[in-house]
Amino acid sequence: MKPLDLKLLRDIGKMKGQMFAVGIIMACGLAMMITTRSLIVSLETTRDAYYAQNRFADVFCELKRAPNAVRTRLAELPGVAAVETRVAGKVTLDLPGLAEPADGTIISIPDDRAQQLHTLFLRRGRLPEMGSRSEVVVGEAFAEAHGFEPGNEITATIHGARQALRITGIALSPEYVFEARPGDTLPDNRRFGIFWMNERELANAFQLDGAFNSVLVDVAPGVATAPVMAALNRVLAPYGGLIAYDRADHASAKRLNDEINILRKLSFAFPLVFLSIAAFMSSAVLTRLVRLQREQIAQLKAFGYSSRQVGVHYLKFALVIVVFGMVVGGTVGVWLGTNIVIVYHRFFRFPSLVFQPDTQAITTAFLASAGAAFLGVVGAVRQAVRLPPAEAMRPEPPAEFRASLLERLCLARLASPSFRMALRNLERKPWQAAFTALGLALATGIPVVPGSMREAINYLIEVQWQQAQRQDVTLSLIEPGSASALGDMQHLPGVVKAEAFRGVPARVRFGHRTRRLAITGVPREATLNQMLDTNGHPLALPPDGLLISAKLAEILGAKPGDKLVIEVQEGRRPTCGATIQGLITDYAGLSVFMDVEALRRLMREGPTVSGAFLTVDKSRWVEFLDAVKESPRVAALSIKSAVRASFRKSTAEMMGMVQTLYFSFSVVVAFGVVYNSARIALSERSRDLATLRVVGFTHREVAAVLIGELALLTLIALPIGLGIGSLLAKGIVGTASTESVRLPLVLTARTYATAVLIVVASATFSFAVVSRRIHRLDLLGVLKARD
Repeated sequence: MKPLDLKLLRDIGKMKGQMFAVGIIMACGLAMMITTRSLIVSLETTRDAYYAQNRFADVFCELKRAPNAVRTRLAELPGVAAVETRVAGKVTLDLPGLAEPADGTIISIPDDRAQQLHTLFLRRGRLPEMGSRSEVVVGEAFAEAHGFEPGNEITATIHGARQALRITGIALSPEYVFEARPGDTLPDNRRFGIFWMNERELANAFQLDGAFNSVLVDVAPGVATAPVMAALNRVLAPYGGLIAYDRADHASAKRLNDEINILRKLSFAFPLVFLSIAAFMSSAVLTRLVRLQREQIAQLKAFGYSSRQVGVHYLKFALVIVVFGMVVGGTVGVWLGTNIVIVYHRFFRFPSLVFQPDTQAITTAFLASAGAAFLGVVGAVRQAVRLPPAEAMRPEPPAEFRASLLERLCLARLASPSFRMALRNLERKPWQAAFTALGLALATGIPVVPGSMREAINYLIEVQWQQAQRQDVTLSLIEPGSASALGDMQHLPGVVKAEAFRGVPARVRFGHRTRRLAITGVPREATLNQMLDTNGHPLALPPDGLLISAKLAEILGAKPGDKLVIEVQEGRRPTCGATIQGLITDYAGLSVFMDVEALRRLMREGPTVSGAFLTVDKSRWVEFLDAVKESPRVAALSIKSAVRASFRKSTAEMMGMVQTLYFSFSVVVAFGVVYNSARIALSERSRDLATLRVVGFTHREVAAVLIGELALLTLIALPIGLGIGSLLAKGIVGTASTESVRLPLVLTARTYATAVLIVVASATFSFAVVSRRIHRLDLLGVLKARD
């Protein structure tokens, strides 16, 4: 082994604590990068293969009713590679062990031709046989939630007719990777499922014999979807066709893409913070080492080692840190990713989702960590290379004495000698103190992020399901009903209050930007489902105009006072303009509300209703649910308490895992920064401290000098760190804000107190370690040594 390498090992052994602290912080950043980048690759690779193998469509369109003969016309449209027509509708379920009715979507399987698009992936069992009656295949998520197996029977109501369905198979479909109700942003696998039935039997059930109400289109390679959608709209318009849309607007595909986009942003943001801290700490460690080894550098150059060899020698310190960080970070990253994939199985249903370590991400992580480390130490290496042997043989000039600010203000008598020495040393090295404080500030800021996420979830649950949604249940009808339908819902057993709503599918447009969604009309005096502003205060519904989600306004580039174009996709399909009168603060999906009477005038219809928000007497809850189960007009029943429980089980659980991960990393960073700063300070000032002990200072007084410096820097860093943490939290919340799910930015005293407590606890532990090392100083050895 070369002499310089032996020296490298010896030096690393002496400063293993500092090297470990820097390496473990770098490992945290690399683990985050490798985990997130590998998860992106795992999801994208699995998604693309699944979509290709099971032929996920490019364009989708729902309609009222069209004869099967139209299928030929659709297949002949320019750019169309394949067409699949089908029957789809809603089904209500009466399940054993479930008090409330469940619901689902039931879709046809061709029984007179081969299925071209959205082919099913059978987990168990078989497809319904041709000519068989009442046989269905059920989605895996719903089957797992209830323990269904092939051969089981369930009771269902299809288009008002009650019948027993026999399960023949458990399957997956590329259309329902994210298996949730239309418009829902959270899965509720216990109360919502997907079913497939033979086309002829399902068409008869929905009175669509010889017709279809849903179209799937596969676009030819290299052809844009926009002209195909326009042609599809023209052909299907006479048959009640809604506006065609592509994968970008498909609910399941969009939810999956949103998750991938969030991971993509997180794969850059958090590793950047960790690697920046590691770079700063690497610089501090190596600068201190070069300063202490001035004479050794001179001797090496005097013995014939070139400046390049000396520079490479000190660069190897950074290389050791990088290798350590890569080994630990890569191992932790793969372990985290493997466990997070298991959680993803609850949200996204693939035939197989296996964690795939991204080799490119690992290479990128190595280069990023090496770049960060080398940038951190380049200044120290340049200093070592430029030291002339003659100058380096002389000890570093002592610092110039200068009275501290406290002394210049004639306030020295208010502080102890130890504190005055600590303050004086900080003023002598302002840049070193500033960088140390910056590291401590970053360590303070990181715990703010998981704390804000925890508070955001609690706030969301309180606002969304206590202040905004004050109803017990939301009941939706299969078809819009007349005023008598509201009366029927009001007379259900136990109903205390009912507020009708009218929902219509529409496309809203502002300039060149559009979105497909539902416009909901509610009474102006409604109190059960309230629209809230940014402060959580109820917004009054205007007599004309719209209240829309703030997220929708951001997507459209609109603001209050702007006029949106509304293209209704139901009834006479009117088109009109409506002014934005206010913005709603909501946290799931995109919403547009208007006065129900104004919506009915727009639709040129009477007092129709699509459903109602209900409050129910809990003493008659079972009677209410039994009555709903027997009602053939009910399409879906959403129970607020069940939705809230589903949120806690799914999204909140995922967020809880992320919080735990970030808190763990933040504790590591906080301790690493404080401990490293304390060890560097001890190494730099060991001669001074030993001298103080020799001249009569007690151990407590000597420790107070060093600990006083770090305590002052910690106190300075805390408010700065809380500000940095607030900015980080704001950035992360903005990154995770999608059309599907959003989190509010909530920063409370508890969040800040937790961050401060983590740093103070880390500092206290580090101070205890340093104090013990001061107590064990070899006074004569330190005073004789030059490094």
